[in-house]
Amino acid sequence: MSTALAEPKQKVPQSDKSIGPTDAAISGSSANASNGNGAGTTQIVGFRIGNEEYGVDIMRVQEIILLGHITKMPEVPDYIRGLINLRGHVIPIVDLRTRFGLPRGQSDEHTRIIVVNVGDKTMGIVVDAVNEVLRIGAEQLEPAPSSIAGIDHAYIKGLIKFESKLLILLDIHAILTREDDAQIDKAAGKAGQ
Repeated sequence: MSTALAEPKQKVPQSDKSIGPTDAAISGSSANASNGNGAGTTQIVGFRIGNEEYGVDIMRVQEIILLGHITKMPEVPDYIRGLINLRGHVIPIVDLRTRFGLPRGQSDEHTRIIVVNVGDKTMGIVVDAVNEVLRIGAEQLEPAPSSIAGIDHAYIKGLIKFESKLLILLDIHAILTREDDAQIDKAAGKAGQ
């Protein structure tokens, strides 16, 4: 049986400051992934929603911040919590618990917003906790089983075999539909007037 990681896993620091791309846990990992030292490996930011563990490609992550004030928006799906002003940029915030059909949880000191880049847009995703940065090999990636890869689960990119568990790898591009994007843009335009 192969080992789960090519290198030791790295803990993502939990602090009162935002965790940006210049911090060691993320920028060091990104640099290793892009300089050829990690040939055949991918870096994943692991996080928890409820009792399940998920991951997203580190190259999509801009930064990780504390959950703060979110401005509510009218006429948007319930899983879109609203907007935040992140250093002069207004970005939409998606609650992944609600997006995945789970009841909205109570926020605590572990709740974070992962700011991700999706195409030419930036958005935040609310997660229960950010766990660690993982370096995974291609042999650890499995396609999503066809039984769950239907239209309702289009945001599942695959599964990661990690130690004795499975992590769900998300396709961050599929979290919001085009209709959601249009509603957010419309509501954000009204909020800016």
